[in-house]
Amino acid sequence: MKKVFLILTVLLALNSYSQKKKVAVVGFYTDKTISLADLGLGSLAAIADLGNNPDFNLTPILEKYHNSFFNVFSKQFPFDLLPENEVIQKQEYIDFVPKFAREGDAGKTIINYPGYKYIYEGMNGSENEVGTATMFKDVADGVLFTEIHFALQKGFAVGGTGTVKMKAYARIALYDKTGKKVFAFSEGANSKKTGAIIGGIPVLTAEKILPMCESALDELLKDLDEKVAKIIKKTDGKL
Repeated sequence: MKKVFLILTVLLALNSYSQKKKVAVVGFYTDKTISLADLGLGSLAAIADLGNNPDFNLTPILEKYHNSFFNVFSKQFPFDLLPENEVIQKQEYIDFVPKFAREGDAGKTIINYPGYKYIYEGMNGSENEVGTATMFKDVADGVLFTEIHFALQKGFAVGGTGTVKMKAYARIALYDKTGKKVFAFSEGANSKKTGAIIGGIPVLTAEKILPMCESALDELLKDLDEKVAKIIKKTDGKL
């Protein structure tokens, strides 16, 4: 009897494991454009120079986020992620032409993780969400997009001179195999490192801004590690 019970337990466990949902990550990128909205500066011309500056290299930061996402956060998901090579090497994915594609000059501030395409997700992005979900519907129960962005935040200043901080944002959005949104959330965290603002204008050199981005990402990863499991848990039974 004990043996029969043990066999049934193993079979139930295997069946439960085999039924775990699978998700394809189809978008993974960052943007070199730093938002200055919190400072009331809009699209300051100097930020374009920073975005086009090869010394402002966000690739290692994106790599760090990628490693944490797949090696840490994904372990807390109630679903499995398809191996990346099965996604980015799929010919349909390679040939996919997304709506709002950013190529050439329009996309030179975008940094995709190697192998991924820039595929817009969000308001008016249903064509991309449905397109990618349909592409993987035979092997995945949904598709996931994630991205990180940076924005300068007001610090302490007197007469327009003082400090600023960097805020890192991560967006994670999941859609089912029909392209219907399951969830989408953004989490943000401020850097411990500060920069300078002089005469109301922040110092926007790569050597000043990059360490702040790194610091902000470190704080963001800590926050995500604490919160992602609670947020993702809400997806149970929705895929």
